[in-house]
Amino acid sequence: MITVALIGSESLLGREIRDIVASSVTPLSLRLIADTEEVAGLLTRVGDEPAVVGSLNAESLEGADALMLAGSSDSSRKALEFLDREPGATIIDLTGAAEERPDARLRAPEVEAAGDPDEDAGYESAVHVIAHPAAIALALFLRRLHSQDPIRASVIQIFAPASEHGAAGVEELQQQTVSLLSFKGLPKAVFDAQLSFSMLSKYGEEAALPLEETELRIERHLATLLALPGEGEGAPMPSLRLVQAPVFHGYSFGAWVEFESNPGVETIEATLATGSIEVRGSEVEAPNNVGQAGQGGIAVGAISPDRNQPDACWFWLAADNLRLTAENGVAVARQLL
Repeated sequence: MITVALIGSESLLGREIRDIVASSVTPLSLRLIADTEEVAGLLTRVGDEPAVVGSLNAESLEGADALMLAGSSDSSRKALEFLDREPGATIIDLTGAAEERPDARLRAPEVEAAGDPDEDAGYESAVHVIAHPAAIALALFLRRLHSQDPIRASVIQIFAPASEHGAAGVEELQQQTVSLLSFKGLPKAVFDAQLSFSMLSKYGEEAALPLEETELRIERHLATLLALPGEGEGAPMPSLRLVQAPVFHGYSFGAWVEFESNPGVETIEATLATGSIEVRGSEVEAPNNVGQAGQGGIAVGAISPDRNQPDACWFWLAADNLRLTAENGVAVARQLL
């Protein structure tokens, strides 16, 4: 049985990973590691089994087959320093902290499964960086469409949730909402702007991570995933715009896709339906970020022709960002078996 040290086990991503592992038949043993010293020693559970959260140090990481980074950037950097001093364990990075390392490889098993990946194409790399969840969702969608009905061009608006900034982002949105209704000052440590009851095209100047940087990261990852060999290879890059939405969890996407020849809504719905893509026809409710919470893959619906462009259609997509990231991270760990 493979032992995976989960660093940041109490983070939003960490809890999602624990849920997936607990319900999985794949024999993975999780060793829970604290993101900060404040939660070290906490008694918690993985499924029905009790577990104690350990401190982040060399002793707690010793003997682990893989280190899964799901916490803060500080804890991720600390874990990477341990790896550099004592190499051996495989790194599975769900935070992007290891993305710039020369031995990093971008991973998205749900997208890779659509093709026939080469076993020698870097799967034994020491560092596996899980692609941004928005890039994974769009790659699943665009590759599947392009494999059946070639795409000429596409434009996609991405609506990001506060949970992309972890618990701090969720808490700030909640506190802003309460403060506004109570006529109090707004906390702005994460977004440096009012997000509650507002849509943001950019954050304030004091925000820790500019929205533009996240948009560029999604573009980079999506370009890599669209170029992977296999079904849907060569789908053209869309024009993207990222907007911060005042929602707690789940990505939403508004997509306009122009085909070489529009196959029609019924054919598109039949084409899209796969194990990772749930298609909502016109007779059922369109997908939304709330309904997609806790669900794997992506949901697509509200498919309709563009009245002003006969070869184009509109789509509405939803995906649980935490679930999508965690699923792909656990899938990499399973491949180590």
